[in-house]
Amino acid sequence: MQHGDIGRVQSPRIIRVGGGVAREVGEVMQQLGLSRPLIVTDKKLITLGHVHTVTDVLDVAGVAWTVFDGVVEDPTDICVDEGLAAYRADNFDCIIGFGGGSPMDVAKAISFMSVNPGHVRDYKAPHQIDRCGPPVIAIPTTGGTGSELTRWCVITDTAETEKYNLSGLACVATVALIDWTFTCTKPWRITADTAVDSLTHAIEAYVSRKAFAYTDSFALAAMPAIANHVRTACAEPDNAEARAALMLAASQAGMAFSNASVALVHGMSRPIGAHFHVTHGLSNAMLLPEVTRFSVDAAQGRYATCARVMGWARDGDSDAMACAMLVENLERLNADLKVPSPSSLGHGADPDKFDLMAQQALASGSPQNNPRVPTQDEIVQMYQRIW
Repeated sequence: MQHGDIGRVQSPRIIRVGGGVAREVGEVMQQLGLSRPLIVTDKKLITLGHVHTVTDVLDVAGVAWTVFDGVVEDPTDICVDEGLAAYRADNFDCIIGFGGGSPMDVAKAISFMSVNPGHVRDYKAPHQIDRCGPPVIAIPTTGGTGSELTRWCVITDTAETEKYNLSGLACVATVALIDWTFTCTKPWRITADTAVDSLTHAIEAYVSRKAFAYTDSFALAAMPAIANHVRTACAEPDNAEARAALMLAASQAGMAFSNASVALVHGMSRPIGAHFHVTHGLSNAMLLPEVTRFSVDAAQGRYATCARVMGWARDGDSDAMACAMLVENLERLNADLKVPSPSSLGHGADPDKFDLMAQQALASGSPQNNPRVPTQDEIVQMYQRIW
């Protein structure tokens, strides 16, 4: 397995990281000459009062703003169309994506669809969307998807029952304000799932066939931070050290996979979300140990490094032993984080649906980045084992 000597990086123009940086949104808008934002978010974040953190700053700065709070979990093409209508209803010059991956992804999609014709499905990967819309200011509140730094967004198609990737310069936010203080209100399940989502990003970016030295550095920094802090963050929601570490790691992992791509876990995860409405981070967690077991022999050195950097294997252990420890510890992490199986959530195994899901996974392109590229039958077998 070869890893690239040449890398191509896309990232936001402005990145600010730390407790309280969300309150710098007015200053950043002034720096960019922006004055009329549409804030894209969801109703839960309004209820929690987090949106007021941004709007209060804009009020003090004399900035007129409007909120679109119609974002749903696993956002759909309908959600994008509604947000696009809200954007076109007034003279906005930028979009603030405030929340988890869903609001940030919808903000990106509203932006590029405001200047590109057709339906959002017309632009699904491998199409590269390079005609950019108005600036997007991404303010994450969950610390999982890394969408604030990536060149990707994910939308669910209501007509085709498919979750698809969208990618390109138009999917890169202009600004990322990464403020860990919002994550202290996340409950156990969301804390656990977003952390494993980040861990999956980091591991897949590191073993991806498109990995290179720049992305390796981010992936290797993110992995131990997540492994060392996720249990504490779940048990102690207000632990500042753990929350800050996980938020930074999510962004580092986002930078890694944005430029090295994800692989088989994500390829298989999206159909689970589309057909069974399992959240993205949770479906990744369900798959990560099994897909790692399937893949390790094709890139033992890389997977062994993952185990060692997280303290799950020693430097003197053979690569084969380190790989075994990696799989064992991923299973242990899932057990500690109470990751359920799809069947335990009431989703019955359906062989016909597994065939369709395997087709959709392969069509996404992500499995082709995996160290070991599976056949459709092998993907079906993995679905059966995790079910």
